[in-house]
Amino acid sequence: MKHFQIDRSNDNGDHPMNKALLNYYEAIERASQDMLEAARVGNWDHVVKLEGACAVLISQLKHAASQRPLDSEEAQLKSRIMQRILVNDAEIRHLAEPWLEDLDAILAGKPKTVH
Repeated sequence: MKHFQIDRSNDNGDHPMNKALLNYYEAIERASQDMLEAARVGNWDHVVKLEGACAVLISQLKHAASQRPLDSEEAQLKSRIMQRILVNDAEIRHLAEPWLEDLDAILAGKPKTVH
């Protein structure tokens, strides 16, 4: 499984906690992009594994975010990152719809129709 590194360095004068928070968002964005790439090639097992990695990052982010709020500029960057994550998520869901419909049919005992 791919590990997503969180850069906790403070190379531009930002408060180290806020830099770490933004790094969590960036790591989640990278994971969502990797999920999208896996979904595009139909590698749903890998999508599920990456989803687990995202869940861990999100849990860590929630804990870290409770410690210190972002300033206005950091909040804007976070918003742009979140928008890209949501775009990736929407495309993943779109790609998953046919697969989920097939799964529903299999679970319901219905034969698969060929289009």
